[in-house]
This record gives sequence, C-alpha cells and structure tokens, in this order.
Amino acid sequence: MFISTFDLFKIGIGPSSSHTMGPMVAANLFRKAADDYLLRSPDAKSFRLRCTLKGSLAYTGKGHATDLAVLLGVHGHTPEKLVDLDVTEIAGKLKSQHALNTHGTLSFLPDTDIIFDYGPALPEHPNGMIFELIDETGAAVLKKTYFSIGGGFLNTPDEITSLRAPIRVHSAATYPYPFDSAKSMLEMASSSHLSIASMKRENELVHRSADELNTHLDKIWHAMSTSVVRGLSASGKLPGSLGIERRARQLHTRLRRDPDKTNVNDWLCSYAMAVSEENGAGHMVVTAPTNGAAGVIPSLLYYAVHHHEATAEDVRTFLLTAAAIGGLIKHKSSISGAEVGCQGEVGSASAMAAAGFCAIQGGTPAQVEHAAEMALEHHLGMTCDPVAGLVQVPCIERNGFGAVKAFTAASLALLGEGKHFMPLDNCIAAMKQTGLEMSEKFKETSLGGLAISYTEC
Repeated sequence: MFISTFDLFKIGIGPSSSHTMGPMVAANLFRKAADDYLLRSPDAKSFRLRCTLKGSLAYTGKGHATDLAVLLGVHGHTPEKLVDLDVTEIAGKLKSQHALNTHGTLSFLPDTDIIFDYGPALPEHPNGMIFELIDETGAAVLKKTYFSIGGGFLNTPDEITSLRAPIRVHSAATYPYPFDSAKSMLEMASSSHLSIASMKRENELVHRSADELNTHLDKIWHAMSTSVVRGLSASGKLPGSLGIERRARQLHTRLRRDPDKTNVNDWLCSYAMAVSEENGAGHMVVTAPTNGAAGVIPSLLYYAVHHHEATAEDVRTFLLTAAAIGGLIKHKSSISGAEVGCQGEVGSASAMAAAGFCAIQGGTPAQVEHAAEMALEHHLGMTCDPVAGLVQVPCIERNGFGAVKAFTAASLALLGEGKHFMPLDNCIAAMKQTGLEMSEKFKETSLGGLAISYTEC
C-alpha cells in the first residue's frame, strides 16, 4: 500500500477540502468532458450544465461555499491556481457570465443550475455530485457522478464501489517498504533499522529524485508557514452569517507582550487558530489531511521551528512521518467528516502531528506509533456539527485543541518506551466503526449537536 505524502498534503483554498476543493475539481473535470462532447457533436446547438448536490454537500454546501466552488470549476478554475487570487471577486464576476464558451453553445446559470437536493444521499458516499449536460429539449446527453471523499480526493461510482477504503492506492509491488498497517510499519522499521520517515522517504523516491522530494516538502512547509503568518496578521470578521471575529492575531499579540506568562498550549492554539481562520476566510491553506483540520499540523511545525529551532531536515522528517500515519488512517478508515465525523478530520490530523513531533524529538518508531495512537484515541466519537454549515464554530478552536492533544500525546510517548495496551491499528478500526454507527445528524450535515443549538436571529 502506498499513498503519497503529496496526496495528503495539497495546497489549495478554504473553507473545505471535501466541500470546496473536491467539488471545484469535479466541476472542472465535467466541464472538460462537456467540451469534448461538443467537439464530437456535428450539430452543436444549445446546451447547459447542471449540478445536483447530494447529502452533506447539499446540507452544508452554502456554508462551505460549495456552490461557488462549482461555479469556479465549470469556468475552468482549480484550487491550486486560485491560491493568491481574490476568489470572492472572481466568483462575483462569474455569476453574471452565463456563457461558458465563445460560441455561446454552452451555458451555466448558477442560481438555477446548482441544485441543493435535501433528499436521501447517494448510497455510496454522503458527498455526492451529479453533473449533467442538458440539451434544448431538457434531456441529459452526458451525465457523470463524483464523490468527494475527503482531503480533496474524488471517486467515481465504479471506483468507490470497487475500493476498500475507498481510496486509490498504488500497488505495493514497486515500493521497498509497502507497510499497510501500523504493525507492518513497526516490523519493517525494526528489520531495516530505519525510522518511519526514512522508510516513507524511500517509498517516495520511487517516483521522484531526492532533490525533487525535498523541494516538494519544502514547498508544503512554506505554504503552511505562510498560512500561519497571514492568519496571525489578519483581523476583522470572517465571512458568513455568524459574524465571527478573528482572534488569533489578538491572542498572539498578548502572548508576545508577556511571554514569561505563556505556556506551550497558548502558542499552539494561536498558530492553529490562525490557519483555521485563514481557511474559514477561503484563503490558502494546505490539506493536512483536510481543510477542516488544516491548522493542527502547521501549529506544531511552526512551534517546533520558532520555539525549538527545528531545522529544514527536521521539518521534512515531521511531514514524512505525519504522512505515513495519515496514509494508514486513510487506507484503513476515513478522513472525511461527512463519513465518520470530526474524529476523522481533527482526530487524524492530531495523530499525524503527534507522530511528526515525536519523531523530530528523537522518538523511536514504537514511540511515534504510541503518540499517534494516543492522539487519535482521545478524539474518538467527535462529531462534525458545524454551526450554519460554516467551518468556524466549533472548528477553529477545535484545531487548537487538536494541536494541544498532539503535543501532549508526543510528550507522553517520549516518556515511555513505546509499549502500550491499545495498538494504533485497533484505534483506527475503532474510529471507523464509531463513524459507521454515528448518526448522520453528526456527520457534517448541520442537523445535530452544536449546529442546532444556535438559532440565527
């Protein structure tokens, strides 16, 4: 089993990898398919695109800017190309630009061609999208269904029913250390006398040179660091109906004013909340492993670099170790809040961050595995219940607490020898089973929990 570090860590925009980035990519793919269809049609007349959002995408789509993502995608935009642009301004202009091509044969009216279907979700996954190319008679001449399964990943119906996780993974045959469980990971580390990061690095080198790998890792860290810095310098209200004020800048200013009265929790929360506020604003973040949990890993990395003088190589070790743990979780369970709740988002991110921080503090593979297990274990059962469908309450603070738990788990693991009762594999299995048994109301639909404890005036 092999899931690349760069499948888990992708640079894009907020507020959601599954509800914003995934739908934007899907819309872009369908637009290309529609263009191909028109090229093959000798009597191309008048067609329009239609998108039907199902399940969680319908219930929290407005709050997660899913409609804007679809609009941007059908007009040819992708998340990575929007990183340094004003997305709100671009989307505003596109809303009145109904023609998608110069011939005027293809159109898209977002107010009527994006349908929020609040009926039953598609059976394969709660984040389903149905795209159609409609001709003059109202008939669908081209139809494709996509599922946004978390972290910006997409599956088609055939893929999602034939895959176990569901996630596309590369065959183990060509990789030197193809661990597909925490148990096999520790066994390979023991027999090879390599760290988890070193084994992950060797696997990545199958596809790229050492220089390319380091360049990509450094690019991911630069993006993460930039999102922290931007979040710490920004003020004002976040978009949406809640009127949430940014707090990271004010918190960080107070910490710097009197550093002797601070502790690690204070710094971690300020850094994690800074990134989460950037995500809530729809700005650039790195899926780590999702947008909703994008603040946890950057928080610990930023703390390691600016408070522990971590080196560039330490950062790479952190990211590779975190990716190894994240790959196991995604392969054996899920990182989608719509599928298993927030335990799959912030819980996974906390486990990944704990493992990475433990590794750069000199932790053995056994200690790293223990750190990841503790961090994930203490997120089990966490629901995904965004108020008003926005990735703001409770998500921003939850990222801070996820970072604190990651640091605590790493610290506790380093005080032991890596021996513990509950293996990481069992904890991941428990997380998956808990998610399966969790009510749909608590899985990113805003139909339960905190989401219904607030009434807009």
